[in-house]
Amino acid sequence: MSLSATKKSEIIDEYKQSDSDTGSSQVQVALITAQIEALSGHFKEHIHDHHSRQGLLRMINRRRKLLDYLKRKNTDAYRDLIAKLGLRK
Repeated sequence: MSLSATKKSEIIDEYKQSDSDTGSSQVQVALITAQIEALSGHFKEHIHDHHSRQGLLRMINRRRKLLDYLKRKNTDAYRDLIAKLGLRK
């Protein structure tokens, strides 16, 4: 399940650091979070879809690594991002 182009561009516009920014840690975490939320709804309907669940776990791990990197490099940006996204940590 991928994001539509309009949804993806909205997320990039909201979290980008500069005009040409499409790959910063904040943007990547926001995009992965949107994909995780979309897949979470999918699993309510398709409980036994274990192959997609494996992809979900990979996305969660990738997001965790990006958040750890951001926390090491820029703690203020990390705190702002998790507050915006509503993540627990």
